[in-house]
Amino acid sequence: MPDAPTAKGRATRARIVEGAAEVLREQGVAFATLDDIRSRTGTSKSQLFHYFPDGKDELLLAVAQFEADRVLADQQPHLGRLDSWESWQQWRDVVVERYERQGDHCPLGSLFLQVGRSRPGSRAIVTELMRQWQQQLAHGMRALQANGMVSSALDVDRTAAALLAGIQGGVAIMMSTGDSTHLKAALDTGIAHLRATAGEPTARKPVRT
Repeated sequence: MPDAPTAKGRATRARIVEGAAEVLREQGVAFATLDDIRSRTGTSKSQLFHYFPDGKDELLLAVAQFEADRVLADQQPHLGRLDSWESWQQWRDVVVERYERQGDHCPLGSLFLQVGRSRPGSRAIVTELMRQWQQQLAHGMRALQANGMVSSALDVDRTAAALLAGIQGGVAIMMSTGDSTHLKAALDTGIAHLRATAGEPTARKPVRT
């Protein structure tokens, strides 16, 4: 966080980022200008460049991080307590509702198209978002294992990765078609797979003779 060492500075920078996110959501990344953002956030040009010396691209990366954080925040508190089938169903419904509400416009995707997906900063944001999301899904699956609700032999990390991949594929199809059927199918199939493992025997190590 450059040039924001004080609590007041961090608050100002956060206000600029949040205001910029609102403008970009309303007007689109390609059409919003720094003047629009300054007007919304009540900041001067010198103040804006004080916190974002590299200009619009640096601000867009900060907004991308803000939007990435929102992806996980919008799934709470359910994503953080996936220790029962009821909580998994609640989380599933929240995910579907979030992306149906978002529709065919993905603020995060638009931001990355503008600043370039190949930039190290962009890749780092996406990588960390997916890492945290998969980690929380895996944590929920381990909670089910601890409660004896799924097989202890379940490969939790691989199953969480597959579920996350299914979600992302469903979201991509929904953004192209406007239909959330594939997203719902990915979530429902993933949860059904977890339930099905409850009756599987625990894997045993082979006995050496």
